[in-house]
Amino acid sequence: AMEDPLRRHRVQYKGPAAPPWKETYRRRCMERLRSSRAKLLDRYRQAGERLCSPARGALLVQEVMELEWQTLQAAQQRLPALGATDTVAQVLEDPDELAVLEEIQQELILQEQSVLEEYERSLRFDQECLEAVLEGLDAAHKVICPVCRKNNLTVRHHLVLCQCGLCISTQDMTEGRLQSLLESTVTEHSQRCCHDPEFTVTRGMEEEANLLMSCSV
Repeated sequence: AMEDPLRRHRVQYKGPAAPPWKETYRRRCMERLRSSRAKLLDRYRQAGERLCSPARGALLVQEVMELEWQTLQAAQQRLPALGATDTVAQVLEDPDELAVLEEIQQELILQEQSVLEEYERSLRFDQECLEAVLEGLDAAHKVICPVCRKNNLTVRHHLVLCQCGLCISTQDMTEGRLQSLLESTVTEHSQRCCHDPEFTVTRGMEEEANLLMSCSV
């Protein structure tokens, strides 16, 4: 792993000047990491439940650093080349250069973590939006009982029920249709009277129960 040789050389860079490859290498690594966002998120999703939080370590950083080092080394052949199993840290011997490499690595890890945190925030936001929409749909289909004004009515195809005892036979009834009937009846009354009507259930000797709206005025 890249961290091991770097940890042995955890020295604050104090050389007279940064190595000439530092800025080019740093810029190319950052650009590659940014342009590999889709690949990073794909790896993050594949890792799934094995990862607990975005701070679990680099998923793409080492690969980015090695690819960009190979590109840089091809252009500046005085830099040591990577073997098939080498990391960049293993081919550098100068402690100052290793310190610079670690600084770049830490910056890339922070950049990677910020991309993953932004992705997680986006996921949470999408989930919250979906839950709000579902709650809204659920609420839109609830009809408060006009008799007790406390419980939600249970509306079946042939029956309307409430915990307060209301039980009325219906035909082809839905929450939306019942809500519309109640609203239109109350609205019609309010256009002629400023008092609130009351609802009761009538139970004749032979006829089925009905919902009756009445007004004391």
